[in-house]
Amino acid sequence: MTTHAAPEHTPTAGPGALDPRWLAGVVATALDEDLGAAPGRDVTTQATIPPDAEGTAALVARAPGVVAGLVAVPEVLRQVADRLALPAVTYRPLVEDGAAVTPGEVLAELSGPVQVLLVAERTLLNLASRASGVATHTRRWADALQGTGALVLDTRKTTPGLRALEKYAVRCGGGTNKRMGLHDVAMVKDNHVVAAGSVAAAVHAVRTRFPDVAIQVEADTLDQALEAVAAGARFLLLDNMPTPLLTEVVAAVRAGEPATGRVELEATGNLTLDRAREVASTGVDYLSVGGLTHSSPILDLALDLRPAAG
Repeated sequence: MTTHAAPEHTPTAGPGALDPRWLAGVVATALDEDLGAAPGRDVTTQATIPPDAEGTAALVARAPGVVAGLVAVPEVLRQVADRLALPAVTYRPLVEDGAAVTPGEVLAELSGPVQVLLVAERTLLNLASRASGVATHTRRWADALQGTGALVLDTRKTTPGLRALEKYAVRCGGGTNKRMGLHDVAMVKDNHVVAAGSVAAAVHAVRTRFPDVAIQVEADTLDQALEAVAAGARFLLLDNMPTPLLTEVVAAVRAGEPATGRVELEATGNLTLDRAREVASTGVDYLSVGGLTHSSPILDLALDLRPAAG
């Protein structure tokens, strides 16, 4: 197994924080889906439980995994209490996002109006279960690559409206974010090359129009990779390459680095966990895995209301 130096330019890593304004907007949209336009209503809960009923509940893991999205829970509780004009729920987290958990483990304790607890239940579970599923899947990749020097990257293949949460979950699972959208990094892919006429023409066009952005170029042959480097690209996406070809391309690009400077290399396309270390051994810096966000099953979480004392 080849271990190579950490890349000089690392995309966003570490859990970081979610923008509170973005989170508030996502929660409001999710509650509108469940309750109707604000303030909305829960016809079952509001018919069967008096508004002054108080209770406690536990947020519990039903399966092993890595939790993420717990940061959204207090915001859901706050907005539900505001919509119902009821007192706030007390939220006491027992673990943090990024923690490995076991079945039956209590992640947080909640106490306050039962109406708020039950109205908030599905929305907070949807967000936390989804994010925790992404984090759990990502951790498998991060563990598979441990010690290789390569990092696992996410992609833009995210749930519309939840990109920031899902990329946050990737970070919680030990992965690394690539670009957040079409606005922050230029990625020259095959269709751009066809439209521009060549890799060099596409790279030149981006440099001319948007000189402030980093440029990444997709290549699926050795010739394309070398053409991209010659055109000035310093980040290559090596797409759908079998391991022997990937090894050859990495060696050729690395051999030219005394003249070109550091070139970051990413393997992408149809990667699987059982190939992760094999691919990393070629000397790439990153493996990008769309499945982190488009194919991760949820982590089973539940909100258990505790019986009233007496």
